Amino acid sequence: MIAVANRIFVHPEYAEAFEARFRSRAGLVDTMSGFVFNQLLRPGKAGDPYVVLTYWESYEAFKAWTQSDAFVKGHARSGTLPKEAFTGPNKLEIHQLIQDSRDPGLEVEEPLRLEALAHG
Repeated sequence: MIAVANRIFVHPEYAEAFEARFRSRAGLVDTMSGFVFNQLLRPGKAGDPYVVLTYWESYEAFKAWTQSDAFVKGHARSGTLPKEAFTGPNKLEIHQLIQDSRDPGLEVEEPLRLEALAHG
């Protein structure tokens, strides 16, 4: 399983609008094969980013989402806030799940090697 963290730096004046956009999201990702769940985390400290966490059964499932028509449709509204709503570029991170307190018997997969996947 992987977790994709998208760190989004939102100007405090636009926080409410940003959250409202996320709440009214298209929800197309919810129907994708391999999608587990997602969360929006509000920063507790001014200047820290919002974090959108999306969990996937595999990197391949996530990659299929990013290459789908549903991805394009699902992100069509993401550019509707003005440029000044964001205080910096977002940062996408992909992490592999290796421990989960809800699943003590979790079988850890081979380490994910994104560098190799990006060129292959």
